[in-house]
Amino acid sequence: MKFFSNDDFWKSLDSLVDNSEIIIDRPKGTAHPKYPDFIYKVDYGYLKNTSSMDGAGIDVWVGSGDKQIDAIMCIVDLMKRDSEIKILIGCTEEEKQSVYKTHNETQYMKGILIRR
Repeated sequence: MKFFSNDDFWKSLDSLVDNSEIIIDRPKGTAHPKYPDFIYKVDYGYLKNTSSMDGAGIDVWVGSGDKQIDAIMCIVDLMKRDSEIKILIGCTEEEKQSVYKTHNETQYMKGILIRR
C-alpha cells in the first residue's frame, strides 16, 4: 500500500477549490435559515457541483484574508447523524476561532480544526 503525504491532501483540496465556483449563500452578518438566533460571523457557502455527506455541495468558510486554504473543520453532527469536512479559505486566526466555536457550541455538534 502506498502512503501519501499530508501535502498531497492539501494539494488535492487546492485543486478542488481552484476548479470550483464558490457560492456564498450565507454571508457574514446574516441569520441561519432554520435558527434565526444564529448569526454567521464568517461568510459561509459551498463549492458548486461538488457533493458532501449530506448530498449538498462541500461546505466552505471564506474569511477576509488571502484566498488560500488555511484549515479544515472535521465535524460530527449527532442531530443529523452525519459527519463531514468544511474547508476554511482565507481565514484569519480570529475567524478560525469563530468557526471552531460555531461547530462546538452545542452538545449535538462537535468539530476539530486541522490546520494546514
